[in-house]
Order: sequence, then structure tokens, then C-alpha cells
Amino acid sequence: MSRVTNKPASKQRRKKYLKEAKGYFGQRGTVYSSARNAVEKGWLYAYRDRKNRKREFRKLWIIRINAAARLQGLSYSMFINGLTKANVEIDRKALAYLAMNDPAAFTKLCEVAKESLN
Repeated sequence: MSRVTNKPASKQRRKKYLKEAKGYFGQRGTVYSSARNAVEKGWLYAYRDRKNRKREFRKLWIIRINAAARLQGLSYSMFINGLTKANVEIDRKALAYLAMNDPAAFTKLCEVAKESLN
């Protein structure tokens, strides 16, 4: 009795990894075992960094909001606290956009925050 290898499925599996490793340097793009290791490690980094990207952007928004709020005489925490007390529900992404691109609107938000703190 001959040995069954299921070659089409095996070849397809290998081809999938080699296609994913296209453009990798040296063996990592041509040899199946190296390519598979490199691709799977790449998937792990991609998964991890999709989470990290959200953290990095939130940090960036907070830095921008803090810088703009300090120009108006408020710290970041006082500004956010004032907006919370004034029931202004606006996320940090939008606040950072206003701080960068529409200083007049951001100044009005700072005034609202100052009034609610007093």
C-alpha cells in the first residue's frame, strides 16, 4: 500500500506562507520554515501593535490638549474636569483636532470649563 501525502493541500499551505513572506530578505522570503517563522512573528507584532497604536494616539491627543489648555491658563486635568462638570461630552480625538485646527472653538470650550470649575 502506498503512502498518502495529500500533496495539493500541503503545497497550498506552504504557498500561503511563502506568498505572505514576499519581499522578506534572504531565506525569510524563500525557504518555507524560515518564512513561516518570520510571517507568524510578523502577525504577532501586528496584533500587538494594533493595540499599541490606540495607546499612542491617545497619548498624542492628551499632549495636544494639554498644550492648548495651558495657553488658556488651565492644566489638562482641570480642563477635562471642568468639561465633565459642565456635561460637555466630547472625546479626546475631537478635542485635539479643535486644539490644533480651530483655536477659537477650543478657547470657548476652555471658558466653559473655567465657568463650571468656579
